[in-house]
Amino acid sequence: MSSTKETYFNPSERIGSFIDNGRLEITNILGIGAYGVVYSAKHVLNQHVYAVKCMPKTNIDARQHRLHESEIRLHAQVSGHPNIISLEKVVETSDTLNVALEYCHEGDLFSMITEKGGYLGNDQLIKQVFIQILDAVQFCHFNGIYHRDLKPENILVFDGGRTVKLADFGLATTDCWSRDFGCGSTFYMSPECQGGLNKRVRGYATASNDVWSLGVILINLTCGRNPWKQACLRDETFSVFLRDRDFLKTILPLSDELNEILKDIFTLDPEKRISLDELRERILSCRKFTVSEYDDFIEEEEISSTSHDRLSTSSSATACSWYSMNSELGFSAAPSEFDDYDRCSTSNNSASSLSTLANSQPDLIKCIDHDLEFNLKCDDHLMENQKIQTIYTF
Repeated sequence: MSSTKETYFNPSERIGSFIDNGRLEITNILGIGAYGVVYSAKHVLNQHVYAVKCMPKTNIDARQHRLHESEIRLHAQVSGHPNIISLEKVVETSDTLNVALEYCHEGDLFSMITEKGGYLGNDQLIKQVFIQILDAVQFCHFNGIYHRDLKPENILVFDGGRTVKLADFGLATTDCWSRDFGCGSTFYMSPECQGGLNKRVRGYATASNDVWSLGVILINLTCGRNPWKQACLRDETFSVFLRDRDFLKTILPLSDELNEILKDIFTLDPEKRISLDELRERILSCRKFTVSEYDDFIEEEEISSTSHDRLSTSSSATACSWYSMNSELGFSAAPSEFDDYDRCSTSNNSASSLSTLANSQPDLIKCIDHDLEFNLKCDDHLMENQKIQTIYTF
């Protein structure tokens, strides 16, 4: 199994070389991923800068070759949308496949959220940006393409964060129904994409899986956090959310309107999950996404937690959620007292939360013994897959 840094050639050796019959000069390394390198390249005549994704043609198996071809073909189909990174040209050499893409010097949405705090408290900008993301995904779906790896790292920002464009179609598919479990990034996967929650599913709807990912991105934008580490029964925060659908409102400063939208996004039954059309309407009509500044919210939450015990596991669940959203995922700094996520995600704690969940919602716990064993195995597999499926970030 290949390392995420294994590219079969020395990336730095390409700097200063030319492709496209001498028209493009490779100038710098922007990123190294599992199956190639992203360079910046300059057109020698007009000095226009591109991002060039360089993928090896040799020493790769037939499956990876098909994935490269699929990525290029699907990206090219939707390249003309204003909120999708433009694919400019494909240049082949004897040993590499080079994809010239629209260059973004401002980075990705992840950096804009975590390093610059560009959206917190700015409801108008959040709405503007999220609608752009929705429009890009909706355009893909209209063309029968499902991204399957929606996350802030795959969304590039322009104009100081006011304009965003969807990138990286390495895991995209035209299959509306898929059996490729564990495809994408763990934090953004729907439960069914991981193989199922309380029963093993035979496949999942790729469109509904994209909608789930959009819900996590919406929380990223509005709160600068992730709601959970993984949407599975092993995750303490997600387990609490399953038995209290308003739980996110107790750990995040969500407005009532946004909380209702998120509940419709994070619906376990994919067939009942909100559609992109309805989600767009709800976002446009949402008057306010958050209720207050984060510092005020955290202070109020600390005070209220001393006066009543809203959930039997609120202490451990809150600690777990703050750690997973902050330190583990890189979204802001975690409170110092929450310094070990693993204490909240062991199988013992999972069993405890499942027992409570079984009492409150027995319909969710059919075949739970088999499913828990499956999910624990699946989790380990997903973590390994995530290392392999690291996607380039320009």
